[in-house]
Amino acid sequence: MKNRVKIFRNTISTDRRGKIWTSWEKIKLNLNFNHDKFTISKKNVFRGFHYDNKTWKLVSCVYGKVIFFYFKIENTKKFKIKKLVLSHIKNITVLVPPGYAIGYVCVEAINIFHYKLSYKGNYIDSNKQGTIKWNDERIFIKELKQKLILSDRDK
Repeated sequence: MKNRVKIFRNTISTDRRGKIWTSWEKIKLNLNFNHDKFTISKKNVFRGFHYDNKTWKLVSCVYGKVIFFYFKIENTKKFKIKKLVLSHIKNITVLVPPGYAIGYVCVEAINIFHYKLSYKGNYIDSNKQGTIKWNDERIFIKELKQKLILSDRDK
């Protein structure tokens, strides 16, 4: 599998009860997913930019709306940042390979974000992951110039 970001539109079924979708079954990935993580965040929370060199991440916004950013970690004067709007309405799943930093800013009052992780060996937890600060001089993103709610790690 090539190490590039892939975007998948999920198939959604809707009836009078609501919606149901499958986020990765049809993707036919040659990855073994080890575990899942969910975040529940308020408006203006920023999470990221975090990365490592062995974890594949299959991500989606289960509820709410986030502006999702990703870029390849390279020795460069300016990162080539891509962005997508992820929401439970758009229903997109993004596969991010190792070596990419990801982050997102929450737009709605309540936002639920899902990570499905695949890696070999032990999980690289936050204390061993790379972090690039949101205000690093190699990054300029207008959505990150507002008053953000940050973790100590991301400040």
